Amino acid sequence: MSEKRSNPERLVLAIVGDGRAGGALAAAARKAGIAVRVAGRGGVGTAADGADAVLLCVPDDEIEAACETLLDHPVPAYVGHVSGATPLIALAGASEAGAEVFSMHPLQTIPDPETDLTAAPAAVVGCSDDGVRFATELTERLGMRPFPVEDAARTAYHAAASIASNFLVALEESAAGLLAKTGVEDARELLAPLVLRTAANWAEYGGEALTGPIARGDETTVERHLAELRKRAPELVPLYEALAERTGELATERAR
Repeated sequence: MSEKRSNPERLVLAIVGDGRAGGALAAAARKAGIAVRVAGRGGVGTAADGADAVLLCVPDDEIEAACETLLDHPVPAYVGHVSGATPLIALAGASEAGAEVFSMHPLQTIPDPETDLTAAPAAVVGCSDDGVRFATELTERLGMRPFPVEDAARTAYHAAASIASNFLVALEESAAGLLAKTGVEDARELLAPLVLRTAANWAEYGGEALTGPIARGDETTVERHLAELRKRAPELVPLYEALAERTGELATERAR
């Protein structure tokens, strides 16, 4: 799989962390015909023994500790993690021990260990050309589409992913909660087609998909929205105001 691998088809991959990400990546590895070992956070040494590469699928604040535990055993040629925001410095111990370190972050929400990652984009970075090559080729073998992100930009990259995914859920739950307060039942079911159509329009048209009162300059409706929110859901007023401001900026940019 890289210059350090004479026979890439016989790669032995150790995955540390048997949660959602670890489970989904292990399933992808098995589907690709990769020999994979999966261990919980306490089984770093057992999983890594004789492996060619270790992929740490543990929470961000446990990556460095898991890497340090790995140093108590023979360190594989490649050591990586799957965090979107954590820089490679968290794997400094493995690097100092002679391993090529890398990161591979699936740009996909993983709600359970059975999540199919086929064709999902994945951000890759390595400490060297060999590390980048290994991360890229491993990502491809796992069925995902690698793209490079500089190590120094990983936190900003992950913030973008969080806005697109996590904040979307928070936003839609806020909308569903407000609709429910009007007495409408099955708010999520009713809003889902609108949300999915809007997402599809954005994917196809980008900012040109913007519609609604702010896009058409209907300030009266916006003020009526805010007045109603102050009565029914005052906790949503700051959210509405912030999003209205950003929406106005996008509408202005589109009109230029």
